[in-house]
Amino acid sequence: MEYPFEKEAQQERNPNFPIQPFILSRWSPRSMTAESLTDEELLPLFEAARWAPSSYNNQPWRFFYAKRNTPLWPIFFDLLVEPNQVWCKDAAALVCIVSKKLFDHNNKPSKTHSFDTGAAWMAMALEGAARGLVVHGMEGFHWEQATRVLEIPEDYQVEAMAAIGKRGSMDKLPPDLQEREKPSARKKLEEIAVEGKFKAGKPSKVA
Repeated sequence: MEYPFEKEAQQERNPNFPIQPFILSRWSPRSMTAESLTDEELLPLFEAARWAPSSYNNQPWRFFYAKRNTPLWPIFFDLLVEPNQVWCKDAAALVCIVSKKLFDHNNKPSKTHSFDTGAAWMAMALEGAARGLVVHGMEGFHWEQATRVLEIPEDYQVEAMAAIGKRGSMDKLPPDLQEREKPSARKKLEEIAVEGKFKAGKPSKVA
């Protein structure tokens, strides 16, 4: 089976070891067609996120979304910083990703609520990429405004936003973004995985 973005990824990415192609081929394009998505096209991404692992199976992730051409769209769109609005205007849906900071079973703080929600986000991103959709996560939005406008309670935390849509032509993007419209590389494996401990701010093997 060939995944939708696999050929592009193979041109730009060279893993040290063989890994599953659906992982290597996932990346975050920006260009979208401005077409709408049906619930049958959009909701399976959240279904994939639903099955992510979490501490005590607490499932702290919450996904609040707005589809284009609906009354909710401008509320979510206005949360984005201007550089992201330039390309997100053609998205089919905007998502605000939130995590619950407390465990359901005892109402005590969960130290891994963000970590667990990140796992759910990855499942959603992989599902979307496998379906040939753009699923692009973002830090560039007004965080406090999102908390206020979306009425997020104090025991929940805004984690990120994402744009979802059908893949569009690169020509729809400004020249500076066209140059970045390709799968990105990654840090060297030895920079992120070390047999040992952290010493003087840098990973170091145990003596």
